[in-house]
Amino acid sequence: MTPPPSRPAAPDKRTPFAVESGLTWPQPPLRAWPPDTHLALALLAAVPVWLALSAWAGPHMRVPLGLWAWVSLVLVQPLLEELVFRGILQGQALAWLSRQGRPRRTGPLTWANVLVTVAFVLLHLRAQPLAWALAVAGPSLVLGHLRERFNSVWPAVGVHAVYNAGFGLTAWLMAAG
Repeated sequence: MTPPPSRPAAPDKRTPFAVESGLTWPQPPLRAWPPDTHLALALLAAVPVWLALSAWAGPHMRVPLGLWAWVSLVLVQPLLEELVFRGILQGQALAWLSRQGRPRRTGPLTWANVLVTVAFVLLHLRAQPLAWALAVAGPSLVLGHLRERFNSVWPAVGVHAVYNAGFGLTAWLMAAG
């Protein structure tokens, strides 16, 4: 007796560009329990940074004024910046700077992550003083690591949104106090 014919596999409808840009669901999924250690540490590391900012630069921080400023800070900026920097730029840099399918590294960091972080800092120099622009280097490296770890840009978008919400809340609390 012959086995029934098997169904052909469904074609993968994702384009190579979408895959390279991390426009796929995170792998492993974010709903796993216990949560991914790197993701949890990325979120927890923001708390001492917010506390240090409130002590060091509190009066000089800009408070988001109005609903649209908050929407921009917490939703629009993280989405656009991560899609461009961690999605397109880091995805393409990973493809270009890989050897035999493996990304080139300097210690724990890929060259792609470092290159995109330099570009991210330069972008922030347009609107912020040097010290503030340099301060985004650490979070940028973390976001780049998450993008590579999950092979997706979406965890970086979420963590970036949390970081920005914390910065806005810190500025608001310092102005109110």
